[in-house]
Amino acid sequence: MINRTDGTRIKDLDGFHSIVPYVMPKRTEAEVSSFEKFDVTDLMAYIKERNEKDGTNLKLFHAICTAAARTIYHRPKMNIFIAGRRFWQRKDITLSFVVKRTFEDVAEESLMTLKVDPEMTFSSISDMILGSVSKVRTESGNELGKTMDFVGRLPRCVLVLLFGILRRLEYFGVMPRSLMKGDPNYSTVLLSNLGSIGAGAPYHHLSNYGTCSIMITIGTMHPETCRMPDGTEQERLMVDLTLTLDERIADGFYFARSLRITKYLLEHPESLEETISTPVPVEL
Repeated sequence: MINRTDGTRIKDLDGFHSIVPYVMPKRTEAEVSSFEKFDVTDLMAYIKERNEKDGTNLKLFHAICTAAARTIYHRPKMNIFIAGRRFWQRKDITLSFVVKRTFEDVAEESLMTLKVDPEMTFSSISDMILGSVSKVRTESGNELGKTMDFVGRLPRCVLVLLFGILRRLEYFGVMPRSLMKGDPNYSTVLLSNLGSIGAGAPYHHLSNYGTCSIMITIGTMHPETCRMPDGTEQERLMVDLTLTLDERIADGFYFARSLRITKYLLEHPESLEETISTPVPVEL
């Protein structure tokens, strides 16, 4: 039997999950979307204090990436993907996002994929993101972008044949690792930080190409009057997130409980400095 380089086959499935890839063979047929709000008042105060005290450059986006990675680590079904109508447990946690080289309409974009190790923290993930973004902007792109530029210039008939072959390789689980490396379509989660350009958090579809099962869009921060646990009302700083997921990998109950971890981490920013592998004190 063929073993994928990026995942381990899951065999002990119940009847429903065994047949669902045949009922809904495409990821876009099985996507569900959820709009969520998170209180980041304490988080932004923490980031401001750390940046002023330690000279760091922590950002909200880095915190959300850290919270997402830690949630996925402790909720492994969030890192499952379906390929070739089979279920696979992804071996790594990888985050991907788009880097715009300058904030202009005509500016080119580069796709970035980063692997998160279990011993990383908010600070180390922030450093990794900043370093990778700086490298892309300094060098005017990365290897994936250069490859895409070359492939994009091929004749249409060649592209149809090429992607037909790639889809067959993907179906049978023999896609070369060199072609998956750095491709956001093969990441755990793809994040789009639209709040950085003053936009909201719209729904974003998944892709039938590759194995990415989670899409997160991040909107702008905004003040909002909230009722607190003690019954008082306070103005809090909120951020909107829209999550799109492949519902075949786990049920809504599992997804909802997983979000409790994300919520806790964003509302208790000091906990983000614990390693990704550190258990989160959330009652599930």
